[in-house]
Amino acid sequence: MTISYHEVREISPENARKLVRKVLARQSGNVAHTASILGITRATVRRARDGAMNDLSKKPKTSPKKTDFGLEKLIVKEARTTSFRYRRLTGYLQKKYSLTFSEHTIRAILRRNKVSRKKVRTKNGSVRHLYDYEHLSPFGEFQLDTKHLLDQSALPGAVYDHIMHAGLPLYEWHLMDAATRTRFLAYSYTLSAAFGFLFLVWVLSWVRTHNVRGSIRIRVDNGSEFCSGSEAKLKEWNRRLASLGAFLDPIPPGAKHLMALVENAHRNDDEDFLMVHAERCAHSYQFLSKAQGWQDTWNLYRPSYGLGMRGRTPRERLKETKSMINEHLLLFPVLLLEDVQKVIGSGQELLLDAKSGQYVYATCHNDDRA
Repeated sequence: MTISYHEVREISPENARKLVRKVLARQSGNVAHTASILGITRATVRRARDGAMNDLSKKPKTSPKKTDFGLEKLIVKEARTTSFRYRRLTGYLQKKYSLTFSEHTIRAILRRNKVSRKKVRTKNGSVRHLYDYEHLSPFGEFQLDTKHLLDQSALPGAVYDHIMHAGLPLYEWHLMDAATRTRFLAYSYTLSAAFGFLFLVWVLSWVRTHNVRGSIRIRVDNGSEFCSGSEAKLKEWNRRLASLGAFLDPIPPGAKHLMALVENAHRNDDEDFLMVHAERCAHSYQFLSKAQGWQDTWNLYRPSYGLGMRGRTPRERLKETKSMINEHLLLFPVLLLEDVQKVIGSGQELLLDAKSGQYVYATCHNDDRA
């Protein structure tokens, strides 16, 4: 049984070239006869005769389109810091550094540098939709939650340290409309039931003044900043919220999946807001200004691909319902709850500054109130 040149080459390129040289020597150096015997081209015979015994590297001598070494090092560093894969990392780099890369480029760099993928265990089960999204009325179903901004498992160490050392707010209060994905934000340095009720009344008052007329159900967990699982407190809160046409509907203990909309938005807060902008804020009011821009971008311009949204922004989804709700509702003022608490009964009111577009505090005299 004879073995062909190609079979030998699959086993060992070096032995294949030795075979060519051996046959070539027997044919007195006749390239054409050697090529005919082995079933290869004359060019292959000449390469075996004149070249090295082993295959040369196929790596190009120059790679003008290859990503710069410094940029590749940055990409690898951010991938390991954030644990993002290529798709999320591509958007993150564009937002943080204004660097635009193809997803395929990022994926190739991660593979080349052997950046391991973070594995997440999930439970098997059928998909359960929280609402009938296509038929939801705008601003009738809400989800309410708080977010701890100092989260070591979600933020890079540098961002975590800056939030702590710069004295930025520590907690986010977040109310989201299920139909349009509109969000209403506030921040604070402490969590308390007083702030929880204050935030609710503040947002509901804002919503009602913009022509939202229907009943409002608010899904909420059993955190201490809300009703803490207390039936008495829940009854009292709902009695007081009834004047605003709203009521709280706590989720069962451990049923966090019922808060999926607001929980998923918290991940966007980490990736698209805190990781990008927090380190640029020297103090809390600069942070609130950035947070206002983030909320307005979300409500007006950021497309959502969740159920019932199909790539539309909250503003587009609201317009599609053809309701009589005033679109200005989407520009909810992002405030520090400690400041709102001080304003109550202090002789001040919130005014919109025409130049900056931001809400400011102004002393209000008795004759002005009249």
